[in-house]
Amino acid sequence: MKRKNVLLFSDFGIDDFVAVIFAFFSEEIDIVGIVADYGNVSREDAIRNAAYLQEVTGHKDIPVFSGAVLPLTGEVPVYYPDVHGKEGLGPITPNLQNSNGIFENFGDFKNLIQMYENDIIIVNVGRLSSLAAAFILYPGLMSKVSEFYIMGGAFNVPGNVTPVAEANFYGDPYAANVVFSNAPKKIHILPLDVTMSAIITPAIVDALDAYYQSVQNKVGLLLKPMVDYYFNFYKGTYPGISGSPLHDLLTFWAMLEGAEIQYMDVPVKIIVNRGEAFGQSIGDFRNVPPEDKMKYRIHRIAVQFNYSNFIRKFYEIMTNHKTKTP
Repeated sequence: MKRKNVLLFSDFGIDDFVAVIFAFFSEEIDIVGIVADYGNVSREDAIRNAAYLQEVTGHKDIPVFSGAVLPLTGEVPVYYPDVHGKEGLGPITPNLQNSNGIFENFGDFKNLIQMYENDIIIVNVGRLSSLAAAFILYPGLMSKVSEFYIMGGAFNVPGNVTPVAEANFYGDPYAANVVFSNAPKKIHILPLDVTMSAIITPAIVDALDAYYQSVQNKVGLLLKPMVDYYFNFYKGTYPGISGSPLHDLLTFWAMLEGAEIQYMDVPVKIIVNRGEAFGQSIGDFRNVPPEDKMKYRIHRIAVQFNYSNFIRKFYEIMTNHKTKTP
């Protein structure tokens, strides 16, 4: 099985962290670099959480790049401690033996793309500010990326920040517009339309936790406290919800061989004008001749997935405690 080389852009909240643990447990994914930027937490906290991830997994060889500190809108970012906790990892406070502090090395990720030319996937599960900067600064280089997967948007469902806008796009719609207007190939978009259904129930979390207790897997034991914290937020916001929707996890699962997910190739537009529609993502799903559709770049929007396949694969990979050797 050929492994997928992934350059991850992440703002390191709870679902980001769970998704990366899933990737580390998977035999199909190699995270070869991480761009840590603001979003769920500040850039500084995201860098620290990435360093914590390196330490607890033993993968200290994975380079971490310092991403954006604010959106292209120029506004001061708003963080969400009620969703992800003060540190971004729910009740967990990262305890680092060694910390490199704050650094600025964003441009160094170019070496990775050159090294894995046409054999590297960019996965963006936070705001798109850093990825937009990459498109602005290195357009030729970005054409050497084999695929793009982005978690964000709400096309035919309500938003989670405003009635029409999802957090990643609303946080920096200018950046989203840059990315979708300039991408050298179709982007796989995983919006709330599907990620809100990527539910991990408390029963699954408890079963995994019991397994990690039995094998004393310190990485796996991080799962339950984080996801329980996340679930408590969702229970208050969406009464009756049966578990935690792990948006970023679904984005990683979508890359795997055998992932049953349906996409539609449609023109995509992000609203950047101030007003009630700010940050809204629009896809032209109309069944009309191509010449009658919106005249925007076409991308691949996920509209449906096999939940049973998703849960089965998630549990199978998360009980593979023989993680890849650092």
